[in-house]
Amino acid sequence: MSDRGAQTQSTREGAGRGRSASAHLIVLPGGGYAMHAAHEAEPITAWLAGLGLSASVFRYPLNVRHPEPLVALRAEIRRRRELGADRIGLVGFSAGGHLAGLAALSPGGDPRESVDFAVLGYAITSMETETYRPARIVLLGEDATPDLRRATSLDALVTAASPPFFIWHTAEDIYVPPEHTYRLAAALAAHDVPHTVHVFAHGPHSLGLAEGSGEAANWTRFAAAWISEQIR
Repeated sequence: MSDRGAQTQSTREGAGRGRSASAHLIVLPGGGYAMHAAHEAEPITAWLAGLGLSASVFRYPLNVRHPEPLVALRAEIRRRRELGADRIGLVGFSAGGHLAGLAALSPGGDPRESVDFAVLGYAITSMETETYRPARIVLLGEDATPDLRRATSLDALVTAASPPFFIWHTAEDIYVPPEHTYRLAAALAAHDVPHTVHVFAHGPHSLGLAEGSGEAANWTRFAAAWISEQIR
């Protein structure tokens, strides 16, 4: 699936009942920056809608270099704020989790692009490791400098002003090992940024909602309670 320059979004709006009426969650599916994983898109917004939350899928540009996906996401965040959302949350998986983290943590000059909280599932957080190298090559190129790799690693971007994070992973993930989550969690802890981390013992990469996957299926229950706290 090639989306160069295409910044379409497939949207399933939740009811936005009660306390969540002014919050909107943007879902970013994974796919190594080369595709969008379908099971990490509309099924996620359907789950969020079932919680009474307003949510949409954003299909960021693919097979393009940094910062194009980030620029596109920031434009979508601004658009959602213009539509009335005063709190923006991001829900990202794998490469989509990396993009969500970049938007939440990278310095930006426009307050309308700010992120209030982020939920990351088995996210790529470091471009300095050699794990899941294909995504790094797509986003940064074969000969990315050490400075660029550092500048796009989430753990290097955390500050005391960073928003809260909910992060989950599985210990058996061989494509994006849990080291990625540990790196980001350590940086959040070092800067006293509120965060919740769950690393489940079993399960492969790319679980999505993780239905029928044993203990990892609990991530949606934990995340639902955490999101409720963020928008209360």
